[in-house]
Formats: sequence, structure tokens, C-alpha cells
Amino acid sequence: MAGGGGGSEKGEPEFQIAPMIDVLLVLLVFFMSITSAQVLRIDKEIVLPVAPDAPKKEKQGTGESSLNVKLVPGQTKAKFNLDGVDYPNVEDLVPVLERRKAGNTNYRVIIRGDQKLPAIEIQRAMTVLANAGLDNIAFSALSK
Repeated sequence: MAGGGGGSEKGEPEFQIAPMIDVLLVLLVFFMSITSAQVLRIDKEIVLPVAPDAPKKEKQGTGESSLNVKLVPGQTKAKFNLDGVDYPNVEDLVPVLERRKAGNTNYRVIIRGDQKLPAIEIQRAMTVLANAGLDNIAFSALSK
């Protein structure tokens, strides 16, 4: 009489480890690729302000960008970086953001401003986002 699902004579199923390792490796590669893409958008030189009572970030789909704003050493103007691309003139961001907003109505921009940055530079960034028609923005801060 044939036993079902295994290689032993008693009919007990045999544990197959090779398919499980394959699945785990696929998951590992998937999570590594997602994490590295997210880390590339973060500028390590920016020291975020502390907001201990701020709510945690809501999970958003793929329609999200990081706008890094930091002060250029020795200058009074800020440097704007959207998803790894520097924009010396902040007004150059408007057509880029308009295209992204047109492609995704839920598109969101997270402003990551240095805590030593003058408020006028954050105001410039918000003006550009408003000119591009964006109404879904958030500010990045540390909780401690």
C-alpha cells in the first residue's frame, strides 16, 4: 500500500527544507531591495529637529518623495535635494513635482529640514510645493 506525502515506509510526511530556504532567500532579497531604495533618499548630514509628541508616520504607497533641505556651509541659502537629485534653483522643482502629481493623485512629499535651517528656507520649500499643486506634505522629525 502506498503511503502519501513522504519518503518513509510508515506513511509519515517528510519535511522538505529546500523549498523553505528558497522562499526565505526570495523574501530576504525583496526586503533588502526595498530598504536600500529607502535609505538612498535620506541625507545623513541633516540633523532633524526633535518633536517628542509628534505622531508616527503613516504608511504610504509608492507615491512618496523626500525633499532634503540643508544649509550650504558658508552661505545663507539652502540646498534642495529631491530623491537624490540636487536642485540649485528651488523653482526648478515645480515642473518635476507637477509631473509626479499628475501621475499619482496621492503623491506626498516629506520635507526633511535641518534643525539649524532658517525658517524662511522651509517657507520657500512649502511655496514651491504649493506652486506645484501639492497638498499632501509632511515634515520629518525625531521623536527623541
